[in-house]
Amino acid sequence: MNLKLEILIIIALITTSAFIKAIIESNNNKKIWPFYAKKLLSQPEQILYFRLLEALPNHIILAQVQLSQLLGIKKGNNHQSWLNRISRMSVDFVVCNKDSSIVAAIELDDATHLRKHRKAADAKKDKALNSANVQIIRWHVKSIPDIVAIQTSILPPALSAESNAKILQNSEILAKS
Repeated sequence: MNLKLEILIIIALITTSAFIKAIIESNNNKKIWPFYAKKLLSQPEQILYFRLLEALPNHIILAQVQLSQLLGIKKGNNHQSWLNRISRMSVDFVVCNKDSSIVAAIELDDATHLRKHRKAADAKKDKALNSANVQIIRWHVKSIPDIVAIQTSILPPALSAESNAKILQNSEILAKS
């Protein structure tokens, strides 16, 4: 076979191959991705969220936060290895001061937390948070705390008493009207 003909055939094959690849990639980019927007919080989590907002008006309340956003890894440690230990873990709520410093992490546990693998995952999560001196509070979904209980669990005693007095005062005002 003629060398020029062989080169032309190779060029034609490469060009055809590139053209087919471009068509396939173009079709893949036109596909509709299978995502949909879902609710971030379950019904019990929504109830607790609004109670947290009411109980802690001088704080920032964040929902569904990844541990990798909450915890840093001290220098001198294998960053990726430690990050892998907490990847895909999250807490239901984080209570922060106005300067974004963490006050507490909150988990709202349901019956699934009684399963063996969930107990192990919860213990791992608690260990990570405790190692960073982050207070972890666990409440059961069947006994979501009221506003006073939230304040008592999270706020220092002096602030908790002051907030309780304001709530009592507001409820008395509402009762009179």
